[in-house]
Amino acid sequence: MQNRPFTRVLRGVVAVLCIAVLLPAAAIAAPYAALVMDARTGEVLHTENADTRLHPASLTKMMTLYIAFQAVQRGEITLDTEVRISQNAASEPPSKLGLRAGQTIKLRYLLRAAAVKSANDAATAIGEAISGSEEDFATRMNRTAAAMGMTNTTFRNAHGLTQSGHLSTARDMSVLGRHVIYDFPQYYNLFSRRTADAGVRMVNHTNTRFLNSYSGADGIKTGFTNAAGFNLVASAQRGQERIIATVFGGTSTAQRNARMTELMDMGFNRAPAMATLNRPEAPAASAGATVAVAGNVGPATQGGAGKTIRVTGRVSRALRPALRPMTAVTTLAVDTDSISAALAEATQVASAQAAPQMSPAPEIVTRVSTSGGRHWGVNVGRYNSRYEAEKVLIQVALNEMSTLQSAVRRVTQRSGGFDANFMGLTRDGADLACRRLQARNQTCFMIGQAE
Repeated sequence: MQNRPFTRVLRGVVAVLCIAVLLPAAAIAAPYAALVMDARTGEVLHTENADTRLHPASLTKMMTLYIAFQAVQRGEITLDTEVRISQNAASEPPSKLGLRAGQTIKLRYLLRAAAVKSANDAATAIGEAISGSEEDFATRMNRTAAAMGMTNTTFRNAHGLTQSGHLSTARDMSVLGRHVIYDFPQYYNLFSRRTADAGVRMVNHTNTRFLNSYSGADGIKTGFTNAAGFNLVASAQRGQERIIATVFGGTSTAQRNARMTELMDMGFNRAPAMATLNRPEAPAASAGATVAVAGNVGPATQGGAGKTIRVTGRVSRALRPALRPMTAVTTLAVDTDSISAALAEATQVASAQAAPQMSPAPEIVTRVSTSGGRHWGVNVGRYNSRYEAEKVLIQVALNEMSTLQSAVRRVTQRSGGFDANFMGLTRDGADLACRRLQARNQTCFMIGQAE
């Protein structure tokens, strides 16, 4: 009889230990954190442990995809680039697309697989295709995160599987989600597709339940590992209002989605009905990146020959075909933050050498015939000088290579200044180019006539 109290205590301890062993790892190992933001203004409406560094899991892929969109926009790679799959990418654990080492697949399919299915092999392949190795890609991820103001984030890989030091916060992931929405509206629909053709097979969305159950939900990314728990960055739009909410450390998909519903409702209740859209400032090209461009930027000399200046460094895939036929008389080595900055610097050097005669712009856009229905163009503004108009044309061409790569750059002097035009486009091509440029707040309107 005297041993009964001790026996009861011992049984209680054993029961607690058994429960702890039987509980899912995510339920006992992943701290909870949350943040709710008015996406239009960036105003934070609710936080809980929002600056605690935790495991982001596949929320990481938002940055992988962001950089891929950025690389396509800058002409470093194209959506139709055939990516060769490495053994490293093929050996990534699930969730995965099932890629085989040595096979090739278009970048567009890898993007769909990473965004919709959250495929780890696809994410690794994207990073390797853009930066050469996953380690170099992680360096670019961290530079981009720093440029966005994600002060408590460190990336070690492109997929988000648990790795020492690979950490982020609810605040930083909300900031990243907002950049994805506003910096690349033309690609944001990827995050709401219930299914997608990933080349080798159709894939299903990892967040279909929440997308189907919450009114206005249109993205963005789920994540799960034992160390992270069930994570989610979600966004929804109702009328003029858009809310972003982030949850770290959910104990199950159902519990995480229920909590996300509460947070989103809180956001819509607290956010003003009307607010001035204050887009986040898109980060500049990764600091320290070395780029290369070339073109005829000097004045025509006697006999018709032109000086050529080459900016040396790593050449993006999209620029290589245009650069091969060009020769260099003067070489200028530059380690710059962007291709646009490199071109501007090269043009300024040539202009200084040739003053007061203005230098023609570098030839980086292939010139094509305007026959075959290419009677349309786009105007990207009127400027005070020919040099300023040419500079804008170069920058726009590099930022929008996918639609303007076949256009002819042309500066036309008007009574009010110098018009910067891209000519030799189809009507559909001109319309698409303008819509994409306008999405980035670039002045643009179509010019030309129908056939």
